Amino acid sequence: MIDFSSFFSRSEFRDWHSDFKTAIDQRVDPKRHGDLADWLKIVNSMPHIDNTRVALNQDTVSIVTQDELSDDTKTQLHDALFSLKPWRKGPYQLFDTFIDTEWRSDWKWQRVRPQISSLRGRKVLDVGCGTGYHCWRMLGDGADYVLGIDPSMRFLVQHMAIQKYARNPNFDFLPIGIEDMPDAMPIFDSVFSMGVLYHRRNPINHILELKNLLSNGGELVLETLIIDEIEGGVFTPTDRYAQMRNVWSIMTTDKTMQLIDEAGFTNIRCADQNITSLDEQRSTPWMQFHSLKEFLDPHDISKTIEGYPAPKRGLFIATKP
Repeated sequence: MIDFSSFFSRSEFRDWHSDFKTAIDQRVDPKRHGDLADWLKIVNSMPHIDNTRVALNQDTVSIVTQDELSDDTKTQLHDALFSLKPWRKGPYQLFDTFIDTEWRSDWKWQRVRPQISSLRGRKVLDVGCGTGYHCWRMLGDGADYVLGIDPSMRFLVQHMAIQKYARNPNFDFLPIGIEDMPDAMPIFDSVFSMGVLYHRRNPINHILELKNLLSNGGELVLETLIIDEIEGGVFTPTDRYAQMRNVWSIMTTDKTMQLIDEAGFTNIRCADQNITSLDEQRSTPWMQFHSLKEFLDPHDISKTIEGYPAPKRGLFIATKP
């Protein structure tokens, strides 16, 4: 049994409780996830640790304790966390265990943070939040409340492992996709969508979904793959892109801004562009599968293994009028 009572206790979501419950129940159906029960057993078996303190305003989201942990406790915790791999987004430090994730997500936050409005006192939604690394950083920067959504059960369980010790009531994680969110729930001051747009078959619909969750005057933070130049402004890969199957379209900066404008946003700007480096996304002991290095042409890393331009990401910021 997964406990979502923290989320359902919040009054601002009361009008949509039925919709959320239906979506969550469908997503966490054990028949859909053969490994879920085993993952939950791992989390439940993790040792109880008191007197914890969470550091959220540094590159590595860290949880420490004033108590002296026994060697057995340290080993038990490390082994439990390691058995939940692969860990994609981080990094995290849980007591004596450093989780060296595939992505240096702190590098992205270093690019994003200076460009956005202050999060202090804001209610924030992070769409496709992964394990929730950026949600923790948002709280560290003063957000009043953060809701992270991601349909991955592994991400949910990894979040539960971290939250077991963080015990933060201002961050809820729901295992749902943007398509499961209410059609119109304009209650968030900031909505983040980072690394999602190119996975959507209809990108402008995704932007409109994000808009419908923003309050008037709220800020959209959209980070996505971009391409420099292509006829029509939209590149559609044949089959795979950098070994990803579900990349439906990659747009130029101008085309992306055009769609955001068509969706009715104002103050639209591309705040940053960055080519993903082999140091930012790579295999580690905590994510032992192939990573970016294997997805690029070994003779020319400016191209993917399929011969397309290597991943380049753009950060777009806009305001809902």
